Amino acid sequence: MTLSAGARLGPYEIVANLGSGGMGEVYEARDTRLHRGVAIKVLPSPVAADRESRERFEREARAVAALNHPHICTLYDIGRADGVDFLVMELLEGETLASRLARGPLPAEDALPLAIQIASALERAHRAGIVHRDLKPANIMLTEQGSKVLDFGLAKLVGADVEATRTMAGSVVGTAAYMSPEQAEARPIDPRSDAFSFGAVLYEMLTGHRAFGGDTIAQVLTSVLRDEPPLLAGQPALDAIVRRCLAKQPSQRFASMRDVKASLERAAGAPASARSRDNLTSSTCSMAASESRAIAFASPFSWSIHPKAITSGRSGTTASWPIFSTCRTRSRARSFAACRWRSATERRDS
Repeated sequence: MTLSAGARLGPYEIVANLGSGGMGEVYEARDTRLHRGVAIKVLPSPVAADRESRERFEREARAVAALNHPHICTLYDIGRADGVDFLVMELLEGETLASRLARGPLPAEDALPLAIQIASALERAHRAGIVHRDLKPANIMLTEQGSKVLDFGLAKLVGADVEATRTMAGSVVGTAAYMSPEQAEARPIDPRSDAFSFGAVLYEMLTGHRAFGGDTIAQVLTSVLRDEPPLLAGQPALDAIVRRCLAKQPSQRFASMRDVKASLERAAGAPASARSRDNLTSSTCSMAASESRAIAFASPFSWSIHPKAITSGRSGTTASWPIFSTCRTRSRARSFAACRWRSATERRDS
């Protein structure tokens, strides 16, 4: 089911289609009650058709919505209108970590603050009993205020692990590269599975390469189960953290993301500074959410992307804005995961 601009889902008015894929449709919308922009993800029909699945989804979605953290994309609402089940989430301006890494690795001084923020977000979710299960660069947004982890718990809520084999091979390979060994083998998982995925993400942030490679799902999963990535040259402290996260046995990993975060702060050499950055982000995130004009959603599935070109100029042309300290060059066009930009002219007219 595709919704056109101007259509309504309860109090939400559709503005534009942002992307489509195996998990349904994502839209930019406007909350007519609070007069703010939001993003709406329409859920797949199997969830809407089965009453028991829908009730379980709603219970778990409420738990995700209770996560209040400056580095977690906020889930505002869940709803059902005209037979359509949907999620309402905050709009975010920026680019995914996957898009940033396509231009190369991050310097350690830029990667560490982001890693600390991501670890903090995971720690908060784990304390609430929520395991992400699909942490990867495409599920991390870089904004002016720092990082935002997307789709917290949604892979679990809609059973994406079961459906993953039905998607395009390339998409599954991308997800498999960040799966923990126990997840790859369909064994029970706990927060230490997210620690493994975090280690794979951190390794890629620092090197620009995936920790576990391969051209097919089988090759990638074999690498996850058996291989060790090359050493991080000249970064012994970070290499030790990454390798402990990537231990094949959960018992050999960090006991919690709190321990991961503490180790990262020690490696950074300025834990107080890292905590100050988090506090600053917390104080500004609500303002950033209300001003944002772009949304990025990610899942284990392949989305059809509709990016807006961003060009520099004057007199009614669009303009590129700095995203985060890690994005030091301005490009004439950027592709985001289900991400839509509004031009400078549109911003003035809105």
